Amino acid sequence: MPERFDYMQVPPGAKIPSVVNAVVEIPKGRRSKFELDKETGLLKLDRYLYSSSHYPGDYGFIPQTLAEDNDPLDILVMVNEPTFSGCLIEARVIGLFRMRDRGSNDFKVLAVPNTDPLFGEYQDIGDVPAHFLREVDHFFGTYKQLEGAEVETLGWMPAAEAIEEVNACIQRYPANPDTLAIDPPQHSPESAEESVNAQSPSRKSE
Repeated sequence: MPERFDYMQVPPGAKIPSVVNAVVEIPKGRRSKFELDKETGLLKLDRYLYSSSHYPGDYGFIPQTLAEDNDPLDILVMVNEPTFSGCLIEARVIGLFRMRDRGSNDFKVLAVPNTDPLFGEYQDIGDVPAHFLREVDHFFGTYKQLEGAEVETLGWMPAAEAIEEVNACIQRYPANPDTLAIDPPQHSPESAEESVNAQSPSRKSE
């Protein structure tokens, strides 16, 4: 059997922390919640969003990072057209969305494709249309309501704060990721408190 591909072996970026690699799990406009399957290395359909909402940008993670929720650091990339699950985007960090999911910090980096001229003037959170920021805030504040999950949105921070978060998550990522104990994906309120040990970082909260 061929050796599986491990997305977490992809470097966090060539110009970190201001320009990072984003691995897309969920393309813009989708309700399907895809995540990395740690056993096969494939992108797996975990579930459909319970609410009639869709992701406002290409959503995924920065490889070789470890956020406070024990997952790779989440990233939302503004795109004019959705890409695809598994796509690698060189993304310029422009802001940080702060929220708490089930009582734990679950921050999301906001970024734009670094080589897209349509986003060439987007350098900081103040360059982003205010309505888009409200849309993202509303999405993450409500998309888990029908799952019974408690989510608290804490607002936006500028690029400097996002860059600090990227740096911290890169430093937190262990030299030997096999030592991490990671919770499994949470599908329902009943399973939200269950946890098991795993071999490598997985995606448990979006």
